[in-house]
Order: sequence, then structure tokens, then C-alpha cells
Amino acid sequence: MIYRTLTKKLLSLAKQFPVIGLVGPRQSGKTTLVKQLFSHLPYVSLEDLDQRSIAQNDTRAFLDRFKDGVVIDEAQNAPAVFSYLQTLVDQNQQPGQFILTGSQNFTLTEKITQTLAGRIALLTLLPLSLEELKEAEDLIGSSDDMIFKGGYPRIFNNHMDPTDWYPSYIRTYVERDVRQITSINDLNRFQVFLKLCSGRIGQLLNLSSLANDCGISHTTARQWLSVLESSYLVYLLQPHHQNFSKRLIKMPKIYFYDTGLACSLLGIESSKQLENHYLKGGLFENMVVSELLKYRFNQGKQPNVYFWRDKTGHEVDCIYELSGKLLPIEIKSSKTLSKDQFKNLHYFQKLSQQEQAILCYAGDIEVTQNGIKSVNFMNITKALEDEV
Repeated sequence: MIYRTLTKKLLSLAKQFPVIGLVGPRQSGKTTLVKQLFSHLPYVSLEDLDQRSIAQNDTRAFLDRFKDGVVIDEAQNAPAVFSYLQTLVDQNQQPGQFILTGSQNFTLTEKITQTLAGRIALLTLLPLSLEELKEAEDLIGSSDDMIFKGGYPRIFNNHMDPTDWYPSYIRTYVERDVRQITSINDLNRFQVFLKLCSGRIGQLLNLSSLANDCGISHTTARQWLSVLESSYLVYLLQPHHQNFSKRLIKMPKIYFYDTGLACSLLGIESSKQLENHYLKGGLFENMVVSELLKYRFNQGKQPNVYFWRDKTGHEVDCIYELSGKLLPIEIKSSKTLSKDQFKNLHYFQKLSQQEQAILCYAGDIEVTQNGIKSVNFMNITKALEDEV
């Protein structure tokens, strides 16, 4: 099993809170991780229809079987459990007593806010990061290879071909999970919507255009996008609010949490196809943005990543808020450095009076010039740690 960076934070919080919640997309490794770390606790999955029925219809009897604690997988399938847990943990403030996992962020966080606030530590586990793969010596070659393969653990643990695994994952998600989250009658159109989202990676979100292309209403497009966000498929990168006396773009940019999934939706069947693909730059940018998100989540922190663009077209791909300062990060898929790549960073440095900046690219030359550090994408998190 590949070591997960979140392990340290997860074990630390389990010594402080009676309930631990671990959320993230399906197949990101949540179950494997909690079963390994909390092997002393019994395990029950609410994907099992019999267990789910007991938990839903006789919640007290269900929890009476686990008075000393339990790992409950896919806990959102029995929302009544949360209310009963509140009473149990208030009676016995034993740290690490109940471990909950879930793949539907909206359902879990809503119930936690209502019943377990102050009693639970909530963490997010995304698919494998490049750093985790590097530590496991399981990296797969070029940046194109990494974009194409993505980070879902089963692909690496079982040495699976992404073209075999991702279509099955997408089909299962659409046919089962989507029905659980909301009532969507036209699943085929929803799948078209999902593919249209993948074709807009790294672009400003235009809901009207997305809705028109899919043949649905603006309201439906917004609802479906919320479904994709709550199930950890799509991430909306928000614009940074500090305007420096400039008019700013207010729309978010759309990314996928996993580039392998996006490649499958785009019909990409090999890493070689990425060489001349129209979205190669966007997918590379997506991979780096995902790394920044994983870096934060693996520390038990919320994302502090934004982008910046003004009305005149000046843009910085990422703004990373760090210790009270802003660290601009430009992301380029090329393997060579050129003057033009630094243009927007220089502009932002002058405008914001920030001295440090990062250019993240696919090349190997790492130098610092005029406060801008050029780093290979594999070293982006190390570059962030150097700035702390």
C-alpha cells in the first residue's frame, strides 16, 4: 500500500476528537486508510444494504453493537446515525471512538454542521499526489504520462490500464452515486454535461454557454455542477478578491480533481495523444492545481489557492496565500523557459509589491531570477515549503 501523507494528521486528530470524518471521492483510498490505521475498531459499510437498513430503521440498536467505537464507511447513507452519535460522544468523550467516511461532501457536511460541530475533525483525502507516488517510487514517466494516468490508487495497486478503469468508474458514478445525491432523470444528458465540463478545463466558468451546449436550463446547469463539486469530481478555482485598484474577473475557473478522469471524459486513450492535444496546457495546469489542493488537504487545511485576472487580460494562474502574503504561481506545460512566460509574474510583482514568485513548468532547469523561482512541476510542493 502506498503511504498516504494524510496519515500523520489523521492519527494526531484521532487523539483529540471523539469523531473523525474522512471525505473524498470514491476510490480515493479512504476505506483502505482507515481500516489500516484503526484496525482495533470494528468496521461496517453502509453500502451493504442489510447494514444500511438496520442503521436507518433502528439506529439505536445499530450503534448499541459498537459502544466502544466503530469505523462506519459511507456514513451519509444513514443520516440518522449522526444525531445518535452526538449523544454517545457527549456521554463518553473518548478520542478516536468513531471514524466516519463518505464520498458525498454536501450530505456529510450538512449533517455534521447540524449535529456534530465541535465534536468532529473533518479531513479530505483526494487521489494520490505526485509526492506520494514519488515516495513510493511509482512514478510513471513524463508529465503527459502522469496527466493521463491520474492518481486513483487502484490503478497503481492493481497495475490497471486507465482506459479500462476510468470508463467503469464514470459509469458507476453516473448510474449509482448521482441518483443518491439528487433526482436526475436524464442520466445520458448528465454524462454529456460531465464531458462538456472536461472540455472547459482551465477556462472561466460560463454557465449559460455550458447550459446551452448541453440543452438544459441555466438553473439545471448550476444544480448539476453542484453535484459534481459535492462528489469531488470538479473543483471551481475562485478569483482572488484583492484588486490592487484594478477591475477583476469575478467568475471562477473550472478544474477536475483528477486529470486521468478528465482525460477519459475527453476520449484520450494514450499519453501520446496529449502531445498535440488542444487541452494539453489546461490539463498540465489542472495537474499542478490539483497538487496544490492535495498539499493543503494532506496537512488537514482548507485550500488557499486562487487565480488572478484583470479586465485587461493580465492573469496569474495561481495565487497561493502563504503566511499573510501572496505567492503568484504561473504554470506552463513547456519544457523550456522563455521571456514571455515571466511577463505576467513581473506585472503582478510590480502591482502587488510582492517580491517572490514561482514559474512551474515541465523542464528541469531550476533557477531564481528577479525573485522568480523556476521549478519543475514535481518540486512544486517543496518550493512552497521553502517559502514558509
